[in-house]
Amino acid sequence: MILSSYQTSNPRYSVLLTDLYQLTMAYGYWKTGWHEKEAVFNLSFRKNPFNGGFSVACGLATVIDFLTQYVFQSEDIDYLKSLTGYDGSPLFQTDFLKYLRELKLVCDVDSFPEGVVVFPHEPLVRVQGPIIQCQLLETALLNIINFQSLIATKAARVCLAAGGDPVLEFGLRRAQGSDGGLTASRAAYIGGCAATSNILAGKCFGIPVRGTHAHSWIMAFENEQEAFRNYVAAMPNNCVFLVDTFDTLEGVKHAVGMGSILRETGHEMVGIRLDSGDLDCLSRQARRILDNEGFSKTIIMASNDLDEHSIDALKQREAPIGVWGVGTKLVTADGESALGGVYKLTAIRGRSGTWEYRVKLSEQTSKITIPGILQVRRFEKDGKFVGDLIYDEAMGMVGNQILVDPNDTNQRTKLPAGATFQDLLVPIMRKGQLVFESTAITQSRERVQQQLARFDSRFKRLTHSETYPVGLELELHKLRENLIQGGG
Repeated sequence: MILSSYQTSNPRYSVLLTDLYQLTMAYGYWKTGWHEKEAVFNLSFRKNPFNGGFSVACGLATVIDFLTQYVFQSEDIDYLKSLTGYDGSPLFQTDFLKYLRELKLVCDVDSFPEGVVVFPHEPLVRVQGPIIQCQLLETALLNIINFQSLIATKAARVCLAAGGDPVLEFGLRRAQGSDGGLTASRAAYIGGCAATSNILAGKCFGIPVRGTHAHSWIMAFENEQEAFRNYVAAMPNNCVFLVDTFDTLEGVKHAVGMGSILRETGHEMVGIRLDSGDLDCLSRQARRILDNEGFSKTIIMASNDLDEHSIDALKQREAPIGVWGVGTKLVTADGESALGGVYKLTAIRGRSGTWEYRVKLSEQTSKITIPGILQVRRFEKDGKFVGDLIYDEAMGMVGNQILVDPNDTNQRTKLPAGATFQDLLVPIMRKGQLVFESTAITQSRERVQQQLARFDSRFKRLTHSETYPVGLELELHKLRENLIQGGG
């Protein structure tokens, strides 16, 4: 049965934003009486995207919205009631559906704040509570964190390449659906973009919005001069002229003419935009024209399928471009289809009340999970971050300050003496109640810049970046090895 009339105030936060197997497993836990067993799941990822040296945690605000609205509505239960198995019989018993209808989250949730720079194997989110609830949250948490962290990371890389120049996110028309466009704009702003063209994102999240006109505006009039003149009349305080509809350098000259008219009325031409051609050559020629005509403060904005690599190349050649419009390759995370985050069971409360640790084995070392109630401790020395230590909160910091690489246990890093530290996972929910005070999106954006400034440049290179030291606390490493040798 398809409930074509089913609507909620925001379908993004529906409990049905999940995979069927989460519900079949939940049903199995309920049927076997395991549903109230206390468990711990950790959400992490295995490698940095874009062959880079870091990632940016993003999506917590959306996670909070999802968790605080987590209720199975009557319409949800009606839909689940309509599902059948391969034999045509109902997939779920009525009593189980009644249990879901009355379910209230009682989980503890800990997470990295948005904007924290993160690395492979670190738990970005930790969920502790009844195993049935932890399991039901998996797909939505991964969907939210994976995408937004991926886009925030891409944006941070683009902004690093721009070297402090403003980057404008122009990707809505090429984004992967309306929700993809909205959340990409949010994540791109947190990652460092100065503004977006996406009006809905501006309304929803308070992101600055920027934009001028398209080629169609120029083509709608008899000639370019008339188009510019009419735009001046309509928007004298917002004039960035797109100059490449016909002949780029002629377009620059026509923009200069309009700039003079603007000055006569007490306004100033903000800039010109180059959207095609050899951006290095054209920006130099345009700069000469602007400077020679007394418009030295007029900015040159560039667009045209830019990404961190093309921007870096133009910056290396010292192209006189002051603002960068980045669209398709930002909001679609060009070069990396997904972050690849995973959500794994790492501990379960035994009959005696003690924690029983769990590890998933694999022939691929990077896919062997880390057991425990995990926390990450970041160390800092002389104003720079020097290493992250993953430890188990139940065991505490038993071993000394040695990082054991989870992918190569022979590789160990000793943290410098006298380094200060901070634990990165912070409480978000306790027994299903929100305890975290959300911060403004601008603070998350500032956190990214503050964090990146405290990492050595060798970890932030666009290519050939070095690996930032992340490792297991010594006793946690020993526990993991014992579980591996015991077959999990």
